[in-house]
Formats: sequence, C-alpha cells, structure tokens
Amino acid sequence: MPPTLASLVHHSALKLTVRAGGDRLDVPVRWAHSSELADPVPYMEGGELLLITALKLDAEDPQAMRRYVKRLAGAGVVGLGFAVGVHYDDIPEALVEAARAEGLPLLEVPRRTPFLAISKAVSAAIAADQYRAVTAGFAAQRELTRRALGDGPEGLLAALAAQIDGWAALYDTAGAVVAAAPEWAGRRAARLTADVQRLRERPAPASAVVGAADDSEQPENADRVELHSLGTSRKARAALAVGTAAPLGTAERYAVHSAIALLTLTTERSRSLHAAEQRLGAAVLRMLLAGEPDHARTVAGDLYGGLLDAPFRMIVAEPASASAARAHAGPSAGPPARVPVAKPSAAALAAADTHGDPLGALAEVVESAAARAGEAVLAVPEGERLVVLATDGGAAVAACAAYASALETARPARKPVAGGDEEGLVVGLSAPSGPIAASAAYKQAEQALSVARRRGRVCVEHEHLAAGSVLPLLADDAVRAFADGLLRALRDHDATGRGDLVASLRAWLSRHGQWDAAAADLGVHRHTLRYRMRRVEEILGRSLDDPDVRMELWLALKATAAE
Repeated sequence: MPPTLASLVHHSALKLTVRAGGDRLDVPVRWAHSSELADPVPYMEGGELLLITALKLDAEDPQAMRRYVKRLAGAGVVGLGFAVGVHYDDIPEALVEAARAEGLPLLEVPRRTPFLAISKAVSAAIAADQYRAVTAGFAAQRELTRRALGDGPEGLLAALAAQIDGWAALYDTAGAVVAAAPEWAGRRAARLTADVQRLRERPAPASAVVGAADDSEQPENADRVELHSLGTSRKARAALAVGTAAPLGTAERYAVHSAIALLTLTTERSRSLHAAEQRLGAAVLRMLLAGEPDHARTVAGDLYGGLLDAPFRMIVAEPASASAARAHAGPSAGPPARVPVAKPSAAALAAADTHGDPLGALAEVVESAAARAGEAVLAVPEGERLVVLATDGGAAVAACAAYASALETARPARKPVAGGDEEGLVVGLSAPSGPIAASAAYKQAEQALSVARRRGRVCVEHEHLAAGSVLPLLADDAVRAFADGLLRALRDHDATGRGDLVASLRAWLSRHGQWDAAAADLGVHRHTLRYRMRRVEEILGRSLDDPDVRMELWLALKATAAE
C-alpha cells in the first residue's frame, strides 16, 4: 500500500503529532512538499502533504487561515505539516481551527525533525510500495503463465480473477463469451457484448472503461469494467474484460497486462502457422475434389481429420458483385482440378476489416462459431470465392445460415450499386456428403450458388432445389433467348394468319400426344391437328417423335408463356 498520513504519524523517527483531522489519516500521500508561498496551490497536483513554517503567513489571523486552508483542501492537498520552534513556538490556534473546520489533517512537526526526513520517509514508502507492486506483478505473471500453459485460457482467467479480486472474461471476434471466471461472471460478462463489438471497430490495440456491469437483482454488485482488445493485427481477434469493485492498483495492472500478452499468444497464431494451415487445408480440399479421400484423410491428420469422419456440407460463397459478373460471363466449368492457395488466407480475412469484404465476414462467422463449439472447419479462399467444409448439423453451418438470413433481411436497407451489391454475398450449400462424394458436393454447392444468383437470393441449399420447381430457372435471359429462337419460325407462320401452330403444339404436348383430347381442347378435328403437327415438323425440321425435341419445345413454350 502507498504511504498514508497514519503511517507517517506512526513512524517512530518522525515524532509527528496530530492536531486536527485525526479521522482522515488513512488518505494516501503521493508526495511530501515544502513551500513557504502564501499561495502554493498553483504548484500542487493533489495528494501532497504540504510542509510549512509559516514564514510568509499571518498564521494568527483567523480569516487569512480560513482562506489559506480552504484553498489547500480544494486543491487536493491531503495534509498540512507545521514545523514548530521556527517562527512559531506552537501552531497558532487560528490555523488549528481553520484545519478543523475544513477537515484537513494538521500535523505538528517538532523542531528536531527536518522536512527532508519526512520527504525521505514518504519517498522510501512509495518506492517500497512500487517494489512490492512490481514483485507482485512478476509473481502474478509467473502464475498466469503457469496456468495458461497447464489449463489454457480458462485457467488463466481463473488466476487473473484471483489476482485482481474480481472477475475476468474472454470474448471471441463476434463478442460472444468464450470463457469467464468465476463461473457466476458469465451472465454479467454476456451483457457487454455490444461494448465488445464497438471496441472491435477501433484499431487494435484498444481499451475502454465501460463503467458498471450492473446486476439488476443485486445493485451492490455493480462493477467497474475494463475492456481490452487482443491481437497483433489491425483488427482485434478477441477481447478481455476485467471487472473490479475499484480502479486497478499497480500490482493488479501488471497482472492484467500480463494476461493480455498471454491471451494474445494463445488466441493469435503466428503468421507462419496461418500459412501452413492454409496450405494444408487447400491440399486436403484439392485431394477430396480429385477423388482421393484416403490421401486427404492422411494429410488432414488431427487438424481436419474429425471433419472427414462425419457427414459434411460444402459451402461455396462469392461477393454479389463478382457473382453478377460471373453470371454475365456464363456458367462455371465445374470444380477445379487444383485449388490454389490464395492470399490473403481465410484467417487473415477474418482478422481484416470486413467492411466491403463479405467473404472475410463469412469466414469470421463460421470460424468463430466452429471455435466456440469445438468443431473443425476448413475454409479455403479460391480466387473470388470462399470454399468451406463444415460438419453437417454443426454450429458453423447454422451460423452460415443465420448470417445469410440476416443479410437477406437487411438487403432492402442497403443501397444497390452498378454491377451488384458490393456489400452483398451469394452462398450455395450442398446436401450432406462424405469424403468420397466431395466433388459431387462441390458441384451441388455451385448449382445452389447459381440458383441463388438467378433468384436474387443470398443463400440457397441444394436440398431445397428438388422441393421446388424447375420453372423459375427458365427465367434466365439465355434460356429465354433460346426459346424465342426455337419458336420464332412457328410464330412467324402464325402471324400470316395461315394457322395457329404454337397453340396447337402447346395443346398437343400438354395432352402427351393424345390426338382426340388435344383436338377437343382446340375445338378442331383431329385430322386438322395432325396436319398442323406435320407442318410444325416441316417448319422446324425436327421430328416430334424424338422425346428430346418434345422436351425442348415444351420448355420453350413454358419459358415464353408470360410474353
């Protein structure tokens, strides 16, 4: 503890006597300073013990002493030491009464005690307190390091909470509580999610005091809470919260700073490890798509091996702007034979500012959800795309779906831009699959992505495609152009008034080639309908006995039905 007036009074070598303010001796003393100025206040910072001999003071004037003492108390001076036997044999009663009135401790300093001795005593006590704080800080650092190595972040938080006599919590990039100590602190820490998210928007390293995390049921448990970002990149990877009943002291501050450094080491992997994991993930995906699941499992090892032991989902995502450009460029040629290691890595995307980086935001969402659930997840950038392998029914897939739903809901509020929505995202999810069918799952995810792009949706699951209708897919401009070209000759014929071949063809196809039923629908004789179908074959140069021709003509008629 820092020196107090009480410790100075009890210092046997100083022989100080309390003349006023005896009930306020527990106030810490920041320094001892002597001044004979009539008004030393401009040179005070607060917390000082002021030592005087009253050389330039009329210490017997009650009004002057009241003004003098009042200014000292207002400036934060914690005590006044008066040397007797120099200019006054005793402390004048006017000064004693003024000190009593203001509640300012007044100490009598005997002539044989020089002011220098008091200054040295205060300085020595401050130095000893700082030494104790530093020693305690190093001891705390050793304990925190030991717990971090032995028990991970949970053990470190428990040790930190004990060191600061409060509570501590660790948050992920989304602001969710990863761990808290003691256990009861989890509920209190969860109320700070919004504050953690705001801290994350500031360049790291950043910190903030958010006041009290109030307990509505027990207001007396309100704490002073400090938030600190964790990570070495510009964007924080996690955050630490510490709650205490009072501001942190020097020793507690050392403990918090040590915890920040240790948690940064445990939550922020090295760049070389990022690159190695990225290369490994790309290799695993490349082997799966090449039809080599056994090799992929061997390479995946413990890092991704668990992901290949259960059904997984393949997720393919791309920015809406890139998706729009891809739609104009035509369909994809299918899954690549080789997945390149793109820069930046998925981990770097997660650490980057996600404004204008929808792939980085999605990677961050799925990786954070997987980390909280203890799941393995494989996220590999592939050019302008992000390919993700995640456990079917797991937290990462659920987080992806929830994130896409949130984007879908917020879409009307975003301002569209030419060539697509720069902040938008298009996502395709495959059906549950296994390592042997990884290539098929990739193709399914691509198909779902294509449908999402055409329908203007954020996310489409391949499983839902079969539950709907193929007809909405015919709204594509390329399909419509094909249909117009296929039927143009028939429409040109009908425009001359020489028959109604298009309507007759539609009726005949809708009745599966049944002449009597189709003729009845048209109100003509079946021989008339047979003649019209022969004319259709002659004009198109194609046989209606060919099922592929009938299928194409029917789809063309459906694609142009709204025209």
